[in-house]
Amino acid sequence: MTSNSSYILTLSCADRVGLVHAVSGFLAERSGNIEEAAQYNDKDTGLFFMRVQFACDSLEGAALKADLAEFAAAFDMRWSLHTTSESMKAVIMVSKEGHCLNDLLFRWKSGLLPVDIRAIISNHRDFYQLAASYNIPFHHIPVTAATKAQAEAKQFEIIQAEGAELVVLARYMQVLSDDLCKKLSGRAINIHHSFLPSFKGAKPYYQAHDRGVKLIGATAHYVTADLDEGPIIEQDVARASHSDTVEDLTARGRDTESQVLARAVKWHSEHRVLMNGHKTVIFK
Repeated sequence: MTSNSSYILTLSCADRVGLVHAVSGFLAERSGNIEEAAQYNDKDTGLFFMRVQFACDSLEGAALKADLAEFAAAFDMRWSLHTTSESMKAVIMVSKEGHCLNDLLFRWKSGLLPVDIRAIISNHRDFYQLAASYNIPFHHIPVTAATKAQAEAKQFEIIQAEGAELVVLARYMQVLSDDLCKKLSGRAINIHHSFLPSFKGAKPYYQAHDRGVKLIGATAHYVTADLDEGPIIEQDVARASHSDTVEDLTARGRDTESQVLARAVKWHSEHRVLMNGHKTVIFK
C-alpha cells in the first residue's frame, strides 16, 4: 500500500481487554495501514498507553480527527493525532554555554532531528553569530530580578508568534517562573547536568566533585514549577575519577549533555513520549 497521508496517533486511557483490537479495528475500517505500533500497560496505575503510526488516504485529517473524537469518547481516552510530514516547530533558549545549542543546530541542519527551529532566545549575546550562520532569528532578552516578568512576557510572545510546539532549554541558566512553567507545560524540555534526582539546582558538577562520585550524568526532563523535578525523558552517564577536577567533569559532561538532550528532543518531536503522572512512557 502506498500513501501520501501518514499519521501518528498517541493515546492513553484506563486499561481494559480489547483496546489494541479496538484501535486497529477503527483504523482498518477506514483503510488505515499500520506501519508501526507499540503499547504499554502500567500495572501500577492501571493505565494503557499506545502509539500508532499509520497511512490513510480514505479520510482527510479533519474528518479523521472527528471520527477519532467519537471513538475515543467511548473509552475516555486522551489522544492526539499528528501528520508525519510536518516537522515540529521549536524555539531554543540558551545562556552562555553553547555546546547543546551547537549540537542541536548541527543535527537539525543534517536532517537528524524532525524539528523546525524557528528562533533562538538568549539572555546573552554570545551566540547571535552562530544563529546567523544557520539563518535563524536570534532574540537577545536580558534577564534581571527586576525585569524577569517583562523578559518572560517577551519570551512567551516570541514562542507564541512562532507557533512553537516545543521549547528547548539548552543550558538556559535561568529559573522560569511558575507562570511560564504552566504556560509551557508538557512542551518545554530542560537539560540538567547531573543524574537526577542527585545534585539538583546550581553547580551540580561542583556538588558531584565534592561528593567524589564515580559517575557523572545528564538528565533531560520536562519543565515544571518544581525545580529539576519534572518528568524524566532521558539520562546517561560518564565515568569520573578521583583525580578529576571540576573542570574535567564539566568538560566531560558536555558530550553527555548534548547527546541526552538530542535524544529527548528527537523522541518528543516524533511523539514517542507520553506523560504518565510524574513519569513518562517512551516508545523508542
